[in-house]
Parts: sequence; C-alpha cells; structure tokens
Amino acid sequence: MATAIRIHEAGGPEQLKVEDIDVNDPAPGEVLIRHTAVGLNFIDIYQRSGLYPMDLPATLGMEAAGVVEALGDGVTGLEPGDRIAYAMAGGAYCTARTIPADKVVKVPESVDDATAAAMMLKGMTVEYLLCRTFPVVAGQTILFHAAAGGVGLIACQWAKSIGATVIGTVSTDEKAELAMAHGCDHALITGRDDIAARVKDLTDGKGVPVVYDSVGADTFEASLASLAPRGMMVSFGQSSGPVTSFNPARLAAGGSLFYTRPSLANYTATREDLELSTQRLFNMVGSGKVAINVNQTYALTETEQAHRDLEGRRTTGSTVLIP
Repeated sequence: MATAIRIHEAGGPEQLKVEDIDVNDPAPGEVLIRHTAVGLNFIDIYQRSGLYPMDLPATLGMEAAGVVEALGDGVTGLEPGDRIAYAMAGGAYCTARTIPADKVVKVPESVDDATAAAMMLKGMTVEYLLCRTFPVVAGQTILFHAAAGGVGLIACQWAKSIGATVIGTVSTDEKAELAMAHGCDHALITGRDDIAARVKDLTDGKGVPVVYDSVGADTFEASLASLAPRGMMVSFGQSSGPVTSFNPARLAAGGSLFYTRPSLANYTATREDLELSTQRLFNMVGSGKVAINVNQTYALTETEQAHRDLEGRRTTGSTVLIP
C-alpha cells in the first residue's frame, strides 16, 4: 500500500485528493521505486486544470527521485538500493510506484535526492532548449521569460556558462534580484517595463536571435516583437494561458521569424536522447556551473497548497514534495 495524490475530475487545487493505492510487484522491464522526493512543475497544473486533458482518475506528477526496491525480470544495470531519478513519467505524486526501467537514470553521489527531484524535468528542459532547439553560442543575447522560476534560474546560469548575455523577465523586483544573482544580465519587470522596447534598447535596436517563452498569452506579442529578423520564438509553456489565435503572416511581418513549440517528451523519446540530456545536466550541476535552488519544500500531503502557491506565482526556483 502507498499514498498518492490523485484527481477524479479536472479543476482547481481542491481536486487534489490524498488516497491510498495498491502497488504491484514490478512487471518484466520495470522497477519498483520508493520515492524520497517529488518535483513540482507547471505541467502538473496544466493537467490538473484540464488544459492538458488526462484519462481520469489519475495520479499527477512527472518527476521524482527515489530508491530502487525491486527489479522485474529482464532489468539490467540497476540493483535494489540504487538511487535513481526520472522525469516525464506521469504518476510521481506518490510514496511508491512501478515504472519502466528505461525511464530512470542513476543519480550521482554528488547530487542529493531533493536536488535530483527538482532538477530532472526543469534541467533537461533547459538542456534541450539551449543545446538542441536553438543552440546558443557565446556572444549571443537571448531573452528568457520567467527568469526567476525553476526553469529560468537554471537557464540563466547555463546560458551564462556558454558565454551568452541573458535578458530575463520577472514579475517583481525581488525576483529580479534573484535572477540577476543567477546569471541574468538584465531583468525586466512584466507589467511595468515595455519588454520589446527594452530588449531593442539593450541590443542597439537589433533584437535577439531567440526568445524562450513559457508564459504564453501574456507575453506572446512582446516575444515576437523582441526578435531580430529570422529570429526564433521557442514557446515551451503557457503559464498565463494559451495563445488562442495566431496568424502565420505575423512571422513574415516580423522579419521571416521562426516559431516552434517543442516538448521535453520529444527530446527524450529514445534512451539515447535521455542519457545525452541527463549526462549534460549532471555535468553542469557537478561542475558547479549550475546550482539547483530548492526554495520551497512541502509534505506530499500538502500538494494542494503547493499548487496554489505555484499557480499564484508565490514561488521561486524549484519546489519539491517530500513523501
């Protein structure tokens, strides 16, 4: 028997219910994991609210760290007692579960469990954004929205280590200070600053070659207006809501712009891609170039409040739930 946080219908945080669940022995190719820390992400809110529809009832959560308890037939490369972590495998809001062995990776001794749970989805997201969707190189200036969030703080540090200049957007002066302490060169305040105009000022009127936007509706126009001709807008989230209409001619008018909507699932779909992404992430964290900030911790049974705080933009950095 394990404890899980489940929803039976889409809606607000009040739909999150603490329930007891049965956990089966691992099937062939699976491992049984006892969780030690669970990551909290905006995709969890999208799923809970119904923005990303799910088959219900469902256990939410996409990333966690834990300890291998048992192996199913045919599993190699893992042993009971191994510390592991994973991302993009729904059902993480629980104390124990089974999961395909090819979805997990071993955690280096230099990384503790809370950090591992907080870094997998967000860190691999930054890896594919900066290294594969639009490969950032030294000397470029980039715009990254929500720079004080979990993904944003990792991205600012990672981009800075490459040699890029980072313009970030945040919602408060306090978050601006936090972002700038983690590699952001210029922090702009949404709702107060004219984002596109400030970006153009900071780039001598040229605009930036890439904008990374996880905010969505509230920043869409400013993101496009901040791009240099033939620049790329990378839309990887919609915390303020989806963009409900979009005329492709807008890209031509902005200077033959590119628009892409990538997802971590596509960039880690094969074991090869998963290992590439996690190895780059562990190397960045292990080298000290990227620090993972776990700024909020809640008990797993407090997940409803954790959702309220994340949705209300009252969090910074990463948040973990402790079973």
